[in-house]
Amino acid sequence: MGDPARANMLAALIGGEALTAGELASHAGITPQTASGHLAKLLDGRLLAAERHGRHRYFRLASPSVAQALEGLMALSQMPLTASPKRRGPRDEAMRRARTCYDHMAGHIAVEVTAMLEQRGLLHRSEGVGVLSDEGYRFFCDFGIDLATTDRPKRPVCRMCLDWSERRPHMAGRLGSALLARTIELKWVLRTPNSRTLTITPAGDRGFSDMLGRPLTPSSSPKHRPTADREK
Repeated sequence: MGDPARANMLAALIGGEALTAGELASHAGITPQTASGHLAKLLDGRLLAAERHGRHRYFRLASPSVAQALEGLMALSQMPLTASPKRRGPRDEAMRRARTCYDHMAGHIAVEVTAMLEQRGLLHRSEGVGVLSDEGYRFFCDFGIDLATTDRPKRPVCRMCLDWSERRPHMAGRLGSALLARTIELKWVLRTPNSRTLTITPAGDRGFSDMLGRPLTPSSSPKHRPTADREK
């Protein structure tokens, strides 16, 4: 992961989509020939998986755990070292608000939903894992998510993923994946083509506000400083 080209390739895949070697080479700013060697190392390191469709070979992250590690490393690598930190994470306001992190939602709204669940006692953290209370299971069943019937039952119900821009956790695992799928189904959020950004619809504004018990607000991360104190 430490090589810049390989790091850029991994970052390009963190949204969950699969890309060709040529597309990844473009993201990394290297030639396709050079990309082949880097991709071989990432495959050998079990960070990537590959599959062939027709003439093209597509690469994706090997597992949600790889995406979780990448998101955490992005956050940790930009941790402020001073009392007055500069703004960190993605500069795009829309991406800071809501984006995909592999197969689950990240950004301000995802962090706020996770915090609300903890405050209401529906979810608590234990060694990096999110544990739902009985009331928490009922909450999600009422929302249209039955975790007993979601795919990949061996996958943890909920893992806590350190958010890159908010520096607080959001939900990953089966619960995070199911929550993203359900909000897309309800048309609360829309995927943005060729981007990790999620667009919050008017229905989503109302729905998330009802879920949180208050109107949606812009990101309240402490990294949001006046313009003079932001990264150029």
